[in-house]
Amino acid sequence: MPKVSDLKQGSAIEIKGEPYAVKKIEVRNPTSRGASTLYKIRFAHMNTKQKLDKSFKGDDFLKEADCARLMVQYSYQEGDNYTFMNLESYEQYSLNVEDLEGQIKYLTEGLEGIIILLLDDAPLGIELPAAISLEIIETPPSMKGASSTNRTKPAILSTGLEVQVPEYIETGEIIKVNSDSGKFISRA
Repeated sequence: MPKVSDLKQGSAIEIKGEPYAVKKIEVRNPTSRGASTLYKIRFAHMNTKQKLDKSFKGDDFLKEADCARLMVQYSYQEGDNYTFMNLESYEQYSLNVEDLEGQIKYLTEGLEGIIILLLDDAPLGIELPAAISLEIIETPPSMKGASSTNRTKPAILSTGLEVQVPEYIETGEIIKVNSDSGKFISRA
């Protein structure tokens, strides 16, 4: 049983006996002392795609949905469908744009370490690796004498994702990005 604070986008949770996938997590830190952190989570029903918004405290426990988890590799995109391949059995699974809401800009061809969620052998969604390496295709030039302070600049990555990076990072560099928060971690 995972704690609410450990949930990631794409996690499979059971609510009132029904399977839901985590689509969006919003963390709210209260200002008063002693108050616990609140997590506002948007779920999508795994079969009907109906959305459900719920709020939890960080130390609440949720029941994991009873679904199979397989390690897969992202293979290719065809129209609105994204295909993933099991590296052991070479079986392929397709998910559409709605199933991958908010995760598409982290996918690069050949990306491994992805966990696909299956319910009765039907793909429902994916869990991305915590850190993903992507190339910077556009960012303002690095500043002469820029140090590793907290000053940042925008950078557009090879998948179209835009993140804030330190001033010393240049176009063409490969960086690691946190797939949950969408923030710069380090150079790859």
